[in-house]
Amino acid sequence: MTSVLSSWNSFLLIQGSVSNMSSAAPRGHNWTRSQSTADENSEDPVDQMISRTGCIAFHHAVQDCMAQHQDWRKCQAQVKAFKECMSQYQKNRLEELQRRQKQMPTDG
Repeated sequence: MTSVLSSWNSFLLIQGSVSNMSSAAPRGHNWTRSQSTADENSEDPVDQMISRTGCIAFHHAVQDCMAQHQDWRKCQAQVKAFKECMSQYQKNRLEELQRRQKQMPTDG
């Protein structure tokens, strides 16, 4: 859980930094979504973490958009949907942890 939140917080920091950049940049970056090869038997750890949140389809939509357009400015709808999904997951997870904490018997 901590690693998912850490990865998500890193993503949000990067997204916040990117959002603050000037939109006058002359071109996008050279970003492509890596394709699996026959040699790769294990899933990417980040994909595994995101998959457990239920937001993997949104994550793939961001990756696909970035691979197609190579310009983060054209993928804001996908980023927003992914962010909303992750925020809802975090909210639900926090509520669940708080509920469990209240149910735990206290010693003393």
